[in-house]
Amino acid sequence: MNSFGRIFRVSIFGESHGEAIGAVLDGVTPGIKLSQEDFMADIARRKSGAPGTTPRIEADLPEILSGVYEGFTTGAPLAVIFRNGNTRSADYSQFKDVPRPGHADRTAAVKWGGFNDPRGGGHFSGRLTLPIVAAGVVAKKMAGVDIEARLVEVGGVAAADAPDGWKSVLENAVREHDSVGGIVECRTGVLPAGLGEPFFDSVESLISHAIFAIPGVRGIEFGDGFKAARMKGSEHNDPFGNPAAAALKNGSGGVNGGITNGAPLVFRVAFKPTSSIGKAQQTWDFAAGGMTQLTVPGRHDTCFALRTPVIVEAMTAIVLADLVRCA
Repeated sequence: MNSFGRIFRVSIFGESHGEAIGAVLDGVTPGIKLSQEDFMADIARRKSGAPGTTPRIEADLPEILSGVYEGFTTGAPLAVIFRNGNTRSADYSQFKDVPRPGHADRTAAVKWGGFNDPRGGGHFSGRLTLPIVAAGVVAKKMAGVDIEARLVEVGGVAAADAPDGWKSVLENAVREHDSVGGIVECRTGVLPAGLGEPFFDSVESLISHAIFAIPGVRGIEFGDGFKAARMKGSEHNDPFGNPAAAALKNGSGGVNGGITNGAPLVFRVAFKPTSSIGKAQQTWDFAAGGMTQLTVPGRHDTCFALRTPVIVEAMTAIVLADLVRCA
């Protein structure tokens, strides 16, 4: 549904072109210093406007409605909202009958009997990652560990092979009226050993559940990841070393048996190319009853993965904050 977590629980609401979007956080630790200014740095990292991102610019100013008194969290549910302003709903009027390839236009209509809000993707829009980033700001304070995500690949080109910062990759995609995907790597500081539960609530299961809630995610791998399938056990296994020193190796990504082993958590996330592109695509016209050619209008990211590292951090923090609260 639209909520995640057990003790620290995050619920999101709103639609891309509705009046506002937001999040309600339950189980917040009382006494955390929190103001509007605390949200701004991470919100800025998600903002559009840079090359390769959508030209839709919103103020993205957080309004704290509850859960904070005299600058500190109270322990009551914390609600924060963001007003929508810069919308062009007319760009989306045709997608009820002619759904966009790669989008939730059709599945949302089937699921909700056609009563869904289609404007800007409605509740399925990447704009709903904004309240997730806001929730992550609070979760980072609760988790008490450094979390850093960075883009390591765009359009199949690794960071080490992109001396121009992927400028040429993005320019080529724009020239072709197309889009590209990317890969984000996330690393935490050293985590306490013992977080997580075996099987269904393993750390990898919970992280993957949260990460796959981010629109556009297509894969996740921990530590050595898929390379482990091509390794020998002697290569993949992590030898135990001095617990007070840095890990000798971290092929497991910081987790054994679904439980944190005391090493940093390390994983990578694959994001698909933006589905809305200027290149003509084939799709079904449900009004006419036949195939048609669609060119998607509007303002869209050439590579929305550029804006996702802070979202990956937020989801990771949400999971870790809940695990810490449950420990």
